[in-house]
Amino acid sequence: MNQSTHWADLTADKIIREKGDKTYVCASGITPSGTVHIGNFREIISVALVAQALREKGKDVRFIYSWDDYDVFRKVPKNMPQPELLETYLRKPITLVPDVKGDSQSYAAANELAVEKWLPVVGIEPEYIYQAQKYRNSEYAEGIRTALVNRENIMRILNEHRTQPLAEDWMPVSVFCSACDKDTTTVHSWDGDWGVEYSCSSCGNKETVDLRETPCVKLPWRIDWPMRWQVEQVDFEPAGKDHHSEGGSFDTAIKVASEIYGVSAPVTFQYDFVSMKGRGGKMSSSSGELISLPDVLEIYTPEIARFMFAGTRPNTEFAISFDLDVLKIYEDYEKLERSYFDKPDNEKKLKKWYKGARIYELSQVHGVPETLPYQIPIRHLCNLLQIMNGDIDGVISYLGDISADQMDRFRLKAQCAWNWIREYAPEDFQFSLQTPGTLAQGLTPQQIEALKRMSALTAAKMSSLDEKTFSTAMYDMLKEMDMESSEFFPAIYQALIAKEKGPRLINFLYTIGPDKITSILSHY
Repeated sequence: MNQSTHWADLTADKIIREKGDKTYVCASGITPSGTVHIGNFREIISVALVAQALREKGKDVRFIYSWDDYDVFRKVPKNMPQPELLETYLRKPITLVPDVKGDSQSYAAANELAVEKWLPVVGIEPEYIYQAQKYRNSEYAEGIRTALVNRENIMRILNEHRTQPLAEDWMPVSVFCSACDKDTTTVHSWDGDWGVEYSCSSCGNKETVDLRETPCVKLPWRIDWPMRWQVEQVDFEPAGKDHHSEGGSFDTAIKVASEIYGVSAPVTFQYDFVSMKGRGGKMSSSSGELISLPDVLEIYTPEIARFMFAGTRPNTEFAISFDLDVLKIYEDYEKLERSYFDKPDNEKKLKKWYKGARIYELSQVHGVPETLPYQIPIRHLCNLLQIMNGDIDGVISYLGDISADQMDRFRLKAQCAWNWIREYAPEDFQFSLQTPGTLAQGLTPQQIEALKRMSALTAAKMSSLDEKTFSTAMYDMLKEMDMESSEFFPAIYQALIAKEKGPRLINFLYTIGPDKITSILSHY
């Protein structure tokens, strides 16, 4: 591969240039406050692709993913069972909220496990860090104490971007009450060493805790983030445009990291939101208006799921489609795949080829296949699946030329196509063959006569003629009957699939095959 201009490779080059030769730490993370949606996945896969690019340059990489499961449970997401129970856990850490949908250790753990189960399917296997565990084991005591020592400097940095200055008695820590677990607390003082005094407005508890022993104290986000950059020695971490806005959390984190924790900020870039086709704005876990990675993998193969992100610059907003655009995305990917295995000799064409080839390489889950995978046009596959009522084994038998090493990818593609047909395909795209003996209603005598002749023509000639010659024979038949194709086509579609129109007729007839056609038309 020549010098790549893909964004993942350019970012990897920048990391190497700015951070020197070392083991690079690439970081990502999220609060598991609800279902982790495909917008969150954009950050995960963006980091994964940059980490892959670094490894392919011969570098050692540590890819960490932080679950911010010691954040506050602020709002009960919509469409959750037992909302009244969940409301009793508001203001507590999400790691203590029960899993009302299953039997996971907690609500947070259920959301975490849902992601951890599916990420390997798309070839992503980070090292997970659970922040509740870190905080509750007092592993960040030194970092918290550093924030308290530098309270005034942190206030100055944060106030630079605030319209309302922080209160004079503001403290750079928050506390979950040890008695009721809520964050409805006020920090009153710090003893200059390890002791922090607080009181709780919910239950009246008041105590002094030792940072080296307590599970209750944590840092607010704008201080927590740069503190972890220092602890984990993070070299690269992207963030959404909300964090990258002027005066946003990334701006303040840069200064806190440098002035308070003595480290430079990681290399970063801004990624944009992912939406669903037909709906504006970004997805939200708390609103219930979202789609998850498993939802996407019901419709798109893992390679195509990666392709949609690898082929789009992170700072470009795009929508995940579930409508007819699904077919185009499959077609675009397979065109790219064919191109990859047909490398040109022409120097001018090579430059364009390299760009697409890199996207294809980064789209693969377990490395690039040695030979071109089995390809069948997605529209043709959808027709076959509907003709055979979703019988994938029947489709495989019909095609007859899929090798053993191509079988797994084909089955997955066929299953995704069938899922899309059943769940999302427009009604005028869907069809099923009529049961022999079920007759279309409202046909004219001439249309019925045409169907009888078509049945005889199919039985006699389809197997021995190619599509073009058979098409000529069909039009000759209509000419003999003095019948327009505009009268005949609705009749045959009604007879075969109970619709006024359908896929391109001759190709469709050959896909169905003469036996099935005559079994239906012979009843007229």
